[in-house]
Amino acid sequence: MIRHCVFVKFRADVGDDDKQAVYARLDGLRESIDGLVAASFGPNVSPEGLGRDYDDGFIMDFVDVAARDAYLVDADHRAAGQQLVSLLEGGRDGVLVFDLEI
Repeated sequence: MIRHCVFVKFRADVGDDDKQAVYARLDGLRESIDGLVAASFGPNVSPEGLGRDYDDGFIMDFVDVAARDAYLVDADHRAAGQQLVSLLEGGRDGVLVFDLEI
């Protein structure tokens, strides 16, 4: 299984409605991408103070590398990704992606 971890720095002017809209769009990919088995979205709630300004994020679990790779090139994923990046501080500089094999 692959856990796809994405951490983001939203611009200060981005409201909760905009965040939830992009998260709903990404969550909707579970219906169209085989092997995308779970997704969770939300703010960083860690009390450690080590988030380096990554104030929100999400994880997606894929059954295997092939399912994750299919997601990466999916047109709907790319469109949702562009929407997300448009909301971030510094665009692509406002995102950190880390995948784990679990």
